[in-house]
This record gives sequence, structure tokens and C-alpha cells, in this order.
Amino acid sequence: MRQTVILYIEDNPENRLLVRRVLEAEGYAVVEAVDGPSGLEKARQSPPDLILLDINLPEIDGYQIVSRLRSTPGLSDVPIVALTANVMRGDRERTLSAGCDGYIQKPIDVDTLPEQVASFLRARAG
Repeated sequence: MRQTVILYIEDNPENRLLVRRVLEAEGYAVVEAVDGPSGLEKARQSPPDLILLDINLPEIDGYQIVSRLRSTPGLSDVPIVALTANVMRGDRERTLSAGCDGYIQKPIDVDTLPEQVASFLRARAG
């Protein structure tokens, strides 16, 4: 059985380490990208099953990345979940209206993250 692949686009190394450890412990394969351009390239090279995306990225922000991913053939139906510290009023709505399928706020809750990820994957499969 093929391992589920999650692409995590995040510029903060501590966040990447935490998410990778939590998700790999659940049996997921985690591919990391440190910025938007490398995340787009990795997604195009090998489409993942799910993309976790930080919104506050250098160079190209998460909103622009979502737009580019959604317009890329073969990636338009890959679930994209914002994993972000943007928690002000309206941020969730803006993130979802930009094209994200979900929104998880930081700080990451390591106890609920695996189930949140699994629910987005089930929604895609269903």
C-alpha cells in the first residue's frame, strides 16, 4: 500500500520539525519546502495527497501559492490546508475564500493534528 504523502510548505524550521515528527509517527510521508517557489516546484514534480501551507511566507505569500496551485493541472483537486498564525477576525474566512480547503491555527496542537489531517484526506477520498 502506498504511503500517503503530505507536502508542508513552511519557512520556520521548528514548525517543520514538529509537524514532520507528529505526522511521520502516524505513518505519513512528509515532504518539506522552505518557501513558496520550492513548494510549487515539489508539488508539480510529484503531486502530494495533501498540502499543508503556511500563509506568512517570504517571497510569495500563501494566498498567491494557493492561487498558483489551484491553476496547475493535476494539482487543482489536492486538498490545501492553511497552517497559520493568522488568527485575527476574518483570517479564517479570507484563507478559505482564497482557495484553501481547511484552516488550522498555530500553535499546532500535536494531539489533534493527525486527526485533522486524516479528516481532510477522508474528505478528498469521499
